[in-house]
Amino acid sequence: MYKFFAFIDRMKYIKRWALMRNIHEESIMEHSQQVSILAHALASIKNKIYGGNVDIKKVLLIAQYHEVSEVITGDLPTPVKYFNPEIKTAYKEIEKNACKKLIEMLPKELKEDYESCILPDTDSYEWLLVKKADRLSAYIKCLEEIKLGNGEFKKAKDVIEKELVSSNMPEVNYFMQNIAPSYSITLDEIE
Repeated sequence: MYKFFAFIDRMKYIKRWALMRNIHEESIMEHSQQVSILAHALASIKNKIYGGNVDIKKVLLIAQYHEVSEVITGDLPTPVKYFNPEIKTAYKEIEKNACKKLIEMLPKELKEDYESCILPDTDSYEWLLVKKADRLSAYIKCLEEIKLGNGEFKKAKDVIEKELVSSNMPEVNYFMQNIAPSYSITLDEIE
């Protein structure tokens, strides 16, 4: 019996932003879907507007699986995860081992296909785009919570916004200038 897919399905039970009061709770499964959409947008912007050559399929697969280790580790809050270099290094190793454990739950014929997106080349541009999409997702979460009256996310929004705006990636700057502002408007204004 191969348990990988049943384990991955449990992503819907792992909640994000555990240290903060949330008006809308978000699972890592929901988050991964949003990151996939945002990563696709960044890759398309890079390719179509800035003449890039990003592998969109690779971006989508990395994005879809970028949080799978958390079905084993849980979602460790960012302030804890990055508290100091030793904790950061140790937690990265824990995440890597969790990913390897999940890959071992697959039939041997599938392991190679999944390993390339669960443990991707972290030096690739595709991985970098997914990391930026992950930050965009956090930024959008902050905007949504603030729009609902939750001031708890104000500082996080300011920190993430500063990081994204100072990005030297034209596709991220394009998104921040032309797309991100739409997340602060109401449904009536979207139509």
